Amino acid sequence: MNKDTSELKQLINNCIRRHRASQKELYRRYYSYGLTVCLHYARNREEAEEILNDGFLKAFNKIHQYSHRSAFKSWLRKILIRSAIDYYRKYHLRSDRLDLDELPSTSEVENEAIHNLSMDDALALLQKLTPAYRMVFNLFVLEEYTHPEIAKMLNISVGTSKSNLSKARKKLKELALPYFHSDDNISNS
Repeated sequence: MNKDTSELKQLINNCIRRHRASQKELYRRYYSYGLTVCLHYARNREEAEEILNDGFLKAFNKIHQYSHRSAFKSWLRKILIRSAIDYYRKYHLRSDRLDLDELPSTSEVENEAIHNLSMDDALALLQKLTPAYRMVFNLFVLEEYTHPEIAKMLNISVGTSKSNLSKARKKLKELALPYFHSDDNISNS
């Protein structure tokens, strides 16, 4: 066991005993990682921080369930995603059901275009999606859940999950157009 692993194990054991200083240290160590995860599911930084704090609260309440056999980041990520889902259900689910109108049609953009964006630009585009589209897109694309799993987590039909993913991709392509219609991208033949 290396020094970092044994140090993390001790820190977690102290958190199980509810040592405030250890909880603060664990939060400090994983704040950036957790915020990055939450930003994928949030509309803005403030919402992401709310999800993050709720997730850490849940993590500290369940830290005795953590098994050192798996990576702590993976365990924490699952809790943060569940917190994002809970936040979505609490604040966005009802309003999103009323906002599932068909998006206006857009010009065709290469699928690879989204992959060429900087991480900050891609995150900004994700945050422009409605909460329903963003949630399904992230669960399917980033977390690799299936549509039946997403439907069960969000209490929606499999068809709604598929539709939201399709609409999210379409909207992301539409939002990405300005990034790819500049003079820099015109090739001189």
